[in-house]
Amino acid sequence: MDDQTRVEWRDWGQDAFDEAAEADAPVLLSLTATWCDHCHEMDAETYAEPRIAANINDSFVPVRVDVDRHPRVRDRYNMGGFPSTVFLAPDGTVLTGAGYLGPDGMRQVLDSVRTMWQTKGSGAGRVPRPLREDNPPAGRLTSDVESAMLGQLTEAYDEVAGGWGGSPKFPLPDALEFALKRDREMALRSFDAVSANLLDEYDGGFYRFAAERDWAGLQHEKLLDTNGALVRAFANAYLLTGKDEYREPAERTVDYLTTTLWNDEADAFANSQAPGEDDAHTIDATDRSMADEPPVDEGVFAGPNGLAIEGLLTYHAYTDDERARRYAERALETLQDDLLEDGVAVHALEGDVERDADGEPIPLLANQARVLSALTTTASVLETDALTDATAVADATIDRLRDGESFLDGPASGAGLLERPLRPLDTNVALADALLEVAVLTGEERYREVARETLEAFAGASDRFGVQMARYATAVSRLLEGPLVIRVAADPGTDLHRAALRMADHEKVVVPAADDLEAGLARVERGDQRSDTAETPAELSERVQSVLE
Repeated sequence: MDDQTRVEWRDWGQDAFDEAAEADAPVLLSLTATWCDHCHEMDAETYAEPRIAANINDSFVPVRVDVDRHPRVRDRYNMGGFPSTVFLAPDGTVLTGAGYLGPDGMRQVLDSVRTMWQTKGSGAGRVPRPLREDNPPAGRLTSDVESAMLGQLTEAYDEVAGGWGGSPKFPLPDALEFALKRDREMALRSFDAVSANLLDEYDGGFYRFAAERDWAGLQHEKLLDTNGALVRAFANAYLLTGKDEYREPAERTVDYLTTTLWNDEADAFANSQAPGEDDAHTIDATDRSMADEPPVDEGVFAGPNGLAIEGLLTYHAYTDDERARRYAERALETLQDDLLEDGVAVHALEGDVERDADGEPIPLLANQARVLSALTTTASVLETDALTDATAVADATIDRLRDGESFLDGPASGAGLLERPLRPLDTNVALADALLEVAVLTGEERYREVARETLEAFAGASDRFGVQMARYATAVSRLLEGPLVIRVAADPGTDLHRAALRMADHEKVVVPAADDLEAGLARVERGDQRSDTAETPAELSERVQSVLE
């Protein structure tokens, strides 16, 4: 990305901060992404300007970080989007920060930071609030969490344009899935808005977000994690409605993931696709077929691949789509063979792997949670042997990242503010939700207790969670009520197992090859409820209805 700039970028690491300390100069941290159009624009218009580049090179220690390859740096220094332009003291504390800066804006900020540094020095540095408040407010879990989130969604719902909130408009797959079970009309109108506005009708796949409340101002980058999550969400909408208008966007996105975002050499999914030329998405199909394809970041990352695997297997479970199953299996094999080491998901397939003093790969909570969900979905849909890796991932995460009652995003060590602990709510919730499924699939209650304690660790602030955290309410509901569990004494792929997967509750857990039932039978459970056994798909449907009622 930086080949057109004149800035002498350093890599992220302690050496850059040591250089800044020795020179008594601030660090200019540039957070970028390969898919980020504004990042490329800033390189071409700002960092390529000779006087600006000379100013930076002479008075600052410039450091460039790819946010997909260094997520812990991203999460500590993100200024609300990318590019993020952050000025740091040599101890890693933040002097000031901004997003995109054109040449004039950059000149003003450089002068301002230089003056600040000359007058205050490191004393002007501050630690961002999430890193100052180490322990989240704990509390008791009650059904009020679910009702409060539904209230948040109702209040934020856009009656005119669909979706939630004003601008920018994101697809919010977790909110879509939460609302499916609790206000289906609101959910389906939002699904309709997402598919009508963010789905690329020509190439398939979903754009990242829209800048305006009415879904105008599309940001045309396509990210693997967004698309993997939306395949799952739309597959679940199809499960509950049976309507092709929800199946088809999932199908189109599966096609996109298995073609454009498939890295054939790695046998896994690539990370993202850049937007391309501004007018490429508005020309007609004939001209578009002749246009150059926007570039793809071929990097293979564990967490986004986990989301894609989970999405494809969910779609396969409801449709028997063989393409989705085949590509999910191929990516899963790469993940298990090349990206898992003793329960730790290595962040990237290629490049230097961050390791601790003992030579062990450093676990990142987002990777652990997403890979764990992929493995529990695999165990439920395809192959129960995946539980071996699932329990290894769960145990490694608990052993290495659990601190008190919640989880850190990674080890509290490294350059800059990496040494400060961060407890991200979203990935704590994702892990807790996955641990609930491990508990059901293995019958080991200890995983459920860790999930409970993790959710309780944030409960004191739950009344302030916005719609972006709908999954917290989903996980609390599953914990308190118990998810719908369908135990099937048959192997994956049998008619009874396939029927269990298609029972209309997308928050259920299906346990194949259950050893506490006679062969060929199934039973439905929820909390203390136990149904009579069922032998046929029709009988199973009756048992599910009796438990749900």
